[in-house]
Order: sequence, then C-alpha cells, then structure tokens
Amino acid sequence: MKDNGKVTTHIHDGIATISFYHPKSNSLSKTLLKELAGTFDSLAKQKEAKVIVLRSEGDKTFCSGASFDELTAIKDTKTGKEFFMGFARLINAMRKCPKFIIARIQGKCAGGGVGLAAAADYTMASSEASVRLSELALGIGPFVVGPAIERKIGSTNFITMSIDAEWHDAFWAKSAGLFTKVFASIREVDEAVSKLAHKIAGCNPEAIEQLKKIFWHGTENWDKLLEERAEISGKLALSDFTKKYIQQFKSKK
Repeated sequence: MKDNGKVTTHIHDGIATISFYHPKSNSLSKTLLKELAGTFDSLAKQKEAKVIVLRSEGDKTFCSGASFDELTAIKDTKTGKEFFMGFARLINAMRKCPKFIIARIQGKCAGGGVGLAAAADYTMASSEASVRLSELALGIGPFVVGPAIERKIGSTNFITMSIDAEWHDAFWAKSAGLFTKVFASIREVDEAVSKLAHKIAGCNPEAIEQLKKIFWHGTENWDKLLEERAEISGKLALSDFTKKYIQQFKSKK
C-alpha cells in the first residue's frame, strides 16, 4: 500500500475529509484513483457527511498527476484505456456526488491534479499553488481531465494551458476561474476551508443536491465522453514518443 499510496477519510461535525498521499509527489496510481472514486461514491450515500473536503498530504505538491511508473507499465491499448478510466471514474464520481466538494490546494498541481481541482465545486489554494497541464509535452494530451478543466476555465484558457504546457501561478489560476480563492499561506487556506465547510454543513442537504445538479447541467454525457477520451489516452501512452519522454524524465531524477 505504501508504494501505491493511501486514501484516508474521516467525518466530524458533518464534514467529510478525504486525504490522499503518494510517496512520489502525490502522483495518482490506479490504486489511488480507484480508492478515491470509491470514497466519493460511498460518501455520496452517507447522511452524516454534509460536505466533502478533498486534500492531499505534505506541504509542497498537491498532486503531480498520473503515475509515471504506471504509464511506463502500459503494454497494450486495453490496459492503457483502463488506467485512464481511473481518472474518468473519479471525475464522474465527483460530478455525480450530491454534496459540495471543497478542494484544498497547498502546492503544485499538474495534469490529473488540475482535473481534481476543476472537478471540485469550490477550490481554495495557497499562493504557492501553481498549475500546469504537461500532457502534450508527454506525448498524450489532457483528454480525460479536459472537460472538467474547460468547464471551469473556458476554451481559451484551456487551449493556453494545453498548448504551452508551462507553469501558471495561483493568481492566474484564480483569474481563469480554476481557483475560487487564493491565500497567502496554507494556514489561511485551512482556516477558510474549515469556515466554509462548517457553514455548508449547516445548510439544507436537499437544496445542495439540487444546486449540484444545476451546477453540472450539460454534463450528462460524460460517462460516455470520458470513456472515449480514456481510449485515446490509452493508445497514445503506447507511443515511442511518450515512452522516450518518460525514460528521459526519470533519468534526470
């Protein structure tokens, strides 16, 4: 479990906190993706959970995206599609969850991590939380997480992030609509997250459920859409370009 990371959950005062960890910069392995999606599905049915806070452990990186070790291990289109279906299932679980999801972003956020920030309903970040979509440089593309990100930041900003594959600071992310609020320190982020979560926990859950449906109106085709995108990513992950890039990247570490 240590190599694949871990997901922990606790509920207190109506606030369910999901925390994930991976020893390699909180990267997302297939095990983590499955556990996170399952946790959201489970919390969706638990009445004692009024609001959900998503966070990761550590103080430097919120999430570095897909696990390079597992990308390297992809040997055929079937396993490639299945790996990226982990992202599809997670985003869809967050989308369908009838509770508001607050994302707490403490540091760098790349690839699939940007997808998590976008799939949350309200995202609070520290000023150190820069964002990047590096998939094109990797030889793939932000296909599966793309719909969630584009929904939040619009086509122009999504195209910008997809093509230049550079880091954008937290204030750019806020102006683009990815982050709701940015704070000077993680302490201030935690205080704001706690205050909002407690406020939401006291609201009418039926009203929240209906608002959530309205917020995500127009995404009803995402089960099919994200599966199609996962298939594209799975095929591209087999390319010589991607495998060479990952080998070069890992050799620099």
